[in-house]
Amino acid sequence: MSIKSIILAAAVAATGSMAAADSYFENGRTLDADDTLELGLVRAEGAGVVEIYDYHRGVQGELLGTEMVNAGANTDVRVDVGFPRSKDVLAVISVDGQAVASKVYDINS
Repeated sequence: MSIKSIILAAAVAATGSMAAADSYFENGRTLDADDTLELGLVRAEGAGVVEIYDYHRGVQGELLGTEMVNAGANTDVRVDVGFPRSKDVLAVISVDGQAVASKVYDINS
């Protein structure tokens, strides 16, 4: 496991159950392979950003794209990742520079 992955996991765990309840990705665990990933409804406890990372064999890789989100419910969130993905990705919601939620998505090829 990379240091980035360990730090991310610790940051998400440290936010406590209140943050976990207030920030989350609603859609299932599978996304279509495309250069724009459609995440659907994303709820954030505050204004922040959704970050999409390459995710392979349990290790967070390079940052592929970002999208700003507002506090509360954000419908139809889409993140441009530059080219169709064929491998899993890790989506992270960050508020004030802190990871408050994350989710691994399988990519349908």
